[in-house]
Amino acid sequence: MASPVKISVIGAGSAAFSLALVKDLCLTEGLAGSLVSFMDVNTERLDTVYKLASRYAQELGADLRFEKTTDRQTSLRDADFVINTAYVKGHHHERAVRELIDSHGYYYGGRINLGSYYQLRLMLDVARDMEKFCPDAWLIQAGNPVSTGCTLLTRETGIKVCGLCHGHYGVYEIARTIGLEQEDRITWQAPGLNHNIWLTHFYYEGKDAYPLIDEWIETKAEEYWRTHVATSTHDVQMSRSAVHQYRMYGLFPIGDTVRRGGWWYHTDIDTKKYWYGEPWGGPDTHLARPLYVKNQEERMASMAELANNPKASVADALGTTRTREQHIPIIDALVNDNEGQFQVNVPNRGALEGVPDDVVVEVPAIVNKKGIQPIHVGALPPKIMLECILPEWLQMERTLLAFKTGDRSILLWQVLESHQTRSYEQAVAVLEDVMNMEGHEEMAEHYRFPPNWDLPSP
Repeated sequence: MASPVKISVIGAGSAAFSLALVKDLCLTEGLAGSLVSFMDVNTERLDTVYKLASRYAQELGADLRFEKTTDRQTSLRDADFVINTAYVKGHHHERAVRELIDSHGYYYGGRINLGSYYQLRLMLDVARDMEKFCPDAWLIQAGNPVSTGCTLLTRETGIKVCGLCHGHYGVYEIARTIGLEQEDRITWQAPGLNHNIWLTHFYYEGKDAYPLIDEWIETKAEEYWRTHVATSTHDVQMSRSAVHQYRMYGLFPIGDTVRRGGWWYHTDIDTKKYWYGEPWGGPDTHLARPLYVKNQEERMASMAELANNPKASVADALGTTRTREQHIPIIDALVNDNEGQFQVNVPNRGALEGVPDDVVVEVPAIVNKKGIQPIHVGALPPKIMLECILPEWLQMERTLLAFKTGDRSILLWQVLESHQTRSYEQAVAVLEDVMNMEGHEEMAEHYRFPPNWDLPSP
């Protein structure tokens, strides 16, 4: 018997993501009769998603209902699940920020953390609205920063929060590259923090598959790095950087963990190409980011064209097989007790040793009618904890303290800590220029230096 629910999608104008959810819903019989409420402030994108979702469900004969709104509270009212995928400022703005920071001598953003103010504010606003309009609903947080945002919501609200990310699928890229084609025969575990996860267990047909990685590195890696041309800007899972981190720490980094790494991977474009490969040097370069934005725009334009062509088959365009997204299977598990194991970001509460209980960690979890139950994964190696996990946790705590108190000097400290900072004056100048960017008025008002703060002129 079906168990219909109301799912509110905040930031639904991301057509590819929203339609992936609809596709999985259409193929999940236990959620037949559900209502999907699409919410976005961009009416053009919202209309596109609504049209395509309605037509897709109709073509498949799926029993689903859809509504669209630009009002968040209307979408949230009486929801059973809320999926927040919103990106407040968007990729064009992110590119502008990176280029401004680059102009101060920090290569394409310099990996500087300036607090994600607008994202954190939106996440908190959504959760507080949920406390009013759907207090028993689950919030599935898909927009970044997942770990920082989910930790904030766990501490500041009573909402049940689960963050999801794609990064763990990097495990299957490792498997394909070393010749393991049958994914259903792979058993793995990769705990840590979001964008900072490590392959602690890797088995193929019940046997340790790490020796196969070692063999690939010994016999095929150099040829791969010499000849491999990335198929996407994020194609870095088997890069020199990934293997170098494996050699440093004894465990393979997974997904976005690879692209962070140490400062020495990110000093300039030639260095990044060496560590992350041709032709873009990974996703965080002046070559890759514009292409990524362009691809996003082209995908949205093709979706709009499809939506405005009543003769085209949406099912043919999107396909009729389930995606790898975890959102709908998790909802199905919680509602219909279709138990499964998933990679989630939830409050630690003892799952990952050495991390405070109220910090959100990325770990495997069993999900069923009883809820989301993190699996105790034990401890990561001391070197990973001291050099990767704990420093990132402390950076997250600084970010949250700055957000809660509005203390701009904490953000300045984080700029000063960058290995591309050459002087105090340089750090002050880049922070002030970012704060004074058009569109950052509220952020600049929120973050102030403490009274009597003495700043030298840059």
